[in-house]
Amino acid sequence: MTDIFRTLLLGGLLLLSLGVAAQEAAPSLYQPEADARAEIDALLLEAQGTGKHVLLQVGGNWCTWCIRFHRFCKDDAEIDSFLTANYHRYYLNYSRENTNDSILADLGYPQRFGFPVFVVLDAKGRRLHTQDSALLEAGKGYDRDKVMGFFRQWTPAALDPERYR
Repeated sequence: MTDIFRTLLLGGLLLLSLGVAAQEAAPSLYQPEADARAEIDALLLEAQGTGKHVLLQVGGNWCTWCIRFHRFCKDDAEIDSFLTANYHRYYLNYSRENTNDSILADLGYPQRFGFPVFVVLDAKGRRLHTQDSALLEAGKGYDRDKVMGFFRQWTPAALDPERYR
């Protein structure tokens, strides 16, 4: 009986450690305690100096698809580089702890699309576009061409009237 008990105990400890490791591996992108309005305002000031847009990813650390999208972009060097070159990114929290209701109201209630949802702002804080992330999905992940298409269509260069003369 002692061998069975030891085997069960070791097996339980192994499973427990794997669960803890998996939780530690999940990034904490969203900060419920953050003063999101002040942080977005700071990014908008930065965007005015850099000529970039601000990309808000609305969701929460509880959202598997939110974390999946973050990893999808980070793991693809071209996508990550493109985002860095064209956008200031912000992870706007939506959770039980903080739903950021007043910001989402100002943005036209993007949460109606589910999570994650993306909102593109120009450097003056005007909402240019709200993107339903479901339209970027493919199977249990994201479609690279659709994601890059979305990012390309809302860059400052894509919206520059001089480009179309």
